[in-house]
Amino acid sequence: MKRRLFLGLLGIGGAAGLVPGVGWGYPRLSLEAAPDLERLELSSDEWRERLTPEQFEILRDHGTEPPFSSPLDKEWGEGEYRCAGCDLLLFQSAMKYDSGTGWPSFFEHVEGHMLSQLDFSLVWPRLEYHCARCGGHQGHVFSDGPEPTGLRWCNNGLALHFVPAAT
Repeated sequence: MKRRLFLGLLGIGGAAGLVPGVGWGYPRLSLEAAPDLERLELSSDEWRERLTPEQFEILRDHGTEPPFSSPLDKEWGEGEYRCAGCDLLLFQSAMKYDSGTGWPSFFEHVEGHMLSQLDFSLVWPRLEYHCARCGGHQGHVFSDGPEPTGLRWCNNGLALHFVPAAT
């Protein structure tokens, strides 16, 4: 391929990322916190007292647990999935599905309870999402999920806790 053609294609590809709705395989979502949601701000030491070392690594340092390591990946009871950092409701059990990835996955989230940002840690951009109350890192959202949304909210199990529905 001639250098000029290659550079032209590279430029077109880069410009596509600037056009709304055209991206590099990550969903274009603008997540905003619910207006009545009060932020929880704690120091690093306060978070360390509140969380296990593994939860701190994920929620505060943007870590990722190994696939298939979370019991929540196999949790199929009725109930709620809440942020392990602040107890904010993030997902309902009816929003969960088996993605086969080894992490709890959801096709929808509770509106107003997530914030997003681009993550370039793997060079290729991914859309990372966080709890809107405490800012705790939850996971990444991808465009390969089931209907009706086509999204896969891929969550770290250690960033959540499951509250079974009252019987």
